[in-house]
Amino acid sequence: MQEHVGRAFAGLTRNSQLATRNCLAMPEKLYILCPGQGAQVVGMGKTQLESSATARQTFDTASRILGFDLAQLCLNGPQEQLNRTDISQPAIYVAGVASYLDAAEKGRFERESVVAYAGLSLGEYTALHVAGAFGFEEGLRLVRRRGQLMQEAADATPGGMVALIGADEESAARLCEQSAQGEVLVPANFNAPGQIVVSGSRGACERVMNAAQAEGFRATALQVAGAFHSPLMATAAQKMKAELDRVEFGRPRGPVYANVTAQPNSDPQTIKDLLVQQIISPVRWAQTMAMIAGPQARFIELSPGRTLAGLMKRIDRRAVLESLG
Repeated sequence: MQEHVGRAFAGLTRNSQLATRNCLAMPEKLYILCPGQGAQVVGMGKTQLESSATARQTFDTASRILGFDLAQLCLNGPQEQLNRTDISQPAIYVAGVASYLDAAEKGRFERESVVAYAGLSLGEYTALHVAGAFGFEEGLRLVRRRGQLMQEAADATPGGMVALIGADEESAARLCEQSAQGEVLVPANFNAPGQIVVSGSRGACERVMNAAQAEGFRATALQVAGAFHSPLMATAAQKMKAELDRVEFGRPRGPVYANVTAQPNSDPQTIKDLLVQQIISPVRWAQTMAMIAGPQARFIELSPGRTLAGLMKRIDRRAVLESLG
């Protein structure tokens, strides 16, 4: 009997070892993730600028197009200027591209091994560029104009954004409906389970903070210029459509996940249409990450910061994610 059990156990062990080898042999799926506005911080890009001629050239090219020393601003601030929507958006785009080129050059990943790309809000432009949908300079001009148009819309119609911690999609929608009272207030960012941002008129944002706290949720007003990803950005979306129409998009090397649908896209015109909608629609980041996270998934978060790594811990703690700083 003992001998029989021993043979059975040995067989199970061999099967387990075989299964482990098969699992390890399954091809890795590499995804590039690109941060959005809010990730900007004084010192961003420092690692790449100090170690990579390619990164320095990327910043130099951006400075020439923008008309000011972007590297100097990113390294030394002031933070208040870096936080401006029309400054932070091109700064984050450039820092992300520089980190991508630097990491690829140093062999931290192979470009051919990337299966798909995703970026949070503004980061979708970074993702599209590194996926090959348009050139660096075209992308920089687009994000600069996007930042300017969103800043203009924010100045024209004062609004804000509030993070609801502990709320799900249903409760966030209900709180928005209760607190709007004739003004604009909508869910704007589904960042992670239990972390939803709402966006709208200032008065509505104040009301939703009180209503959320009364229901036991934690509510925090975000330091942003306006009500992004809400109907208050409609003028920016309309003008951005004209900007996008002027730029020829190609098919990216791999699919890029759209914030609006949480679905992968490769069709150039569909991508453009969704980028316009993105300005006034909620960012479905949690849904996107939940869809692509899995045992073989590996993620690389471009610079700046580790915001997406923090969100991923809430979405899937098992996910393998490397941030480039």
